[in-house]
Amino acid sequence: MSKRTHPEAREFALDTRFQKMVRREGGVSREAAVARAADEIEEVKPRYDEWLEGELQQFASLIRKAERGEAEAGWVETANFQTRALRDSATMLGFELLAFIANSLCEILDAVETGSECNMDSIVCHLDALMLARQRSYRHLKPDQVPDLTKGLRRVVKQVTI
Repeated sequence: MSKRTHPEAREFALDTRFQKMVRREGGVSREAAVARAADEIEEVKPRYDEWLEGELQQFASLIRKAERGEAEAGWVETANFQTRALRDSATMLGFELLAFIANSLCEILDAVETGSECNMDSIVCHLDALMLARQRSYRHLKPDQVPDLTKGLRRVVKQVTI
């Protein structure tokens, strides 16, 4: 919306708490904050393997129960929450392939949550891809380095989210 389309609209500057804190004397520069965050991410990476393994085992267990029809009500929401955590952590730590696969699975689970039919084969396919991407030899790959995998996952998402 602009003044041109709505002449009665009034524009005013907003000074948020964050903006005020940034301008305070003795604050940390943007460069220093980014460097500190990068250092902290590097510190967390070695522990990520253990966390990832535990998360994927939990997720796999949930999906296997759902396949057998033994999952509790709300399992899709739980799966989606876990998948988002995988996607977000992988993104933050720079594991692009893992983040791509998790994001692709989020699209499927989002669709199921909003009423689309639950296609377990598509979910299991993504679980298998996550298990592959967690391996050290795949972990640092970018999605464009495994085009057959990424194109296949995109096709699966497109088919089940229409």
